[in-house]
Amino acid sequence: MSLPAGLPPGLGPWCVGVRVVVRRVLPGQLGPTGGPAMTDLLGVLEEWGDDTVTVRPEDGEAVVIERRLIVSGKPVPPRPSVRSRLDAGEVALRTASTWPAVEVDRIGDWLLRSSAGFSLRANSALLAGSPGLTWDQALPRVVAFYEHHGMPAVAQVLSGSDAARRLAHAGWVPARAGMDEVVVQLAGVAQARRVVRRAPAAEQPHVELGDRVTEGWLATDRRALEHRAAAVAVLEGPEQVSFASVLDEQGAVLARGRVALTEGADVWAGISDVWVDPVRRRGGLARAVMGAMLGWAAERGATTAYLQVTADNEAALALYERLGFVTHHAYRYLRPPA
Repeated sequence: MSLPAGLPPGLGPWCVGVRVVVRRVLPGQLGPTGGPAMTDLLGVLEEWGDDTVTVRPEDGEAVVIERRLIVSGKPVPPRPSVRSRLDAGEVALRTASTWPAVEVDRIGDWLLRSSAGFSLRANSALLAGSPGLTWDQALPRVVAFYEHHGMPAVAQVLSGSDAARRLAHAGWVPARAGMDEVVVQLAGVAQARRVVRRAPAAEQPHVELGDRVTEGWLATDRRALEHRAAAVAVLEGPEQVSFASVLDEQGAVLARGRVALTEGADVWAGISDVWVDPVRRRGGLARAVMGAMLGWAAERGATTAYLQVTADNEAALALYERLGFVTHHAYRYLRPPA
């Protein structure tokens, strides 16, 4: 049987990192009709060499295939993710534990959070799920909670949800002028790690990981410094959390990030606070930080990674898209009319 001398149809180095199916000949074996036996392999194309390709099945070891034995192949769509079928409210409530507020109260599923002004997420009411009360009973309790803490009421509402429509009808407005929606993006930890590992090892800077936020890490976050005690409580609050830093020769932080794990059997990794010194951007530091955090999460059994980023942050969205993150839902912050 003659095999193609050039590139196998549908395959090429442009498929690295993509899910593919490859049909190859099994040397020395005969098929049902007496011709050469062939088999298909489905997995992610990890490497395209001069004479071989490497494909890693989703549930097995990487397979090295001689290119001369490949009959055909093509990219195939990613397997539909179970994560994409989860309700937005369920995802919002599941992921709230990685950003725990200093003081918390509940009205049914609704989560009321106060943290002395550190971050809107830790100082807003997450109106997801059911409050277990009528709307007219529940909403005044939200406002009263924040009055008790000497703060204006802020609600985190899922875009397009009944809560968002009700608050808009009641005259609630964006909590901060000009603030865009926040998108929640999900990715498989294994898939994102594969993309990160494709970067040449020589270009990967050393990333330090620790379970406590350092002075150098905090020094790069003006918002945290303004609310230091509350910020440390929120940042270090989860049971499993890690802080990633890339340092220069003097020990100053050039890039950093934070990753925390959700509770329960199905572990998710919440990635936040990814930052790179403006003069060192576009040098692969953010990618290295993401790789270190994803590796830490994978070692602890996390299968899903998620992050939250404002819809107008094009640079961050481009990076996360390359790593395989896709938008699951969006939310916004609203406050009562003045």
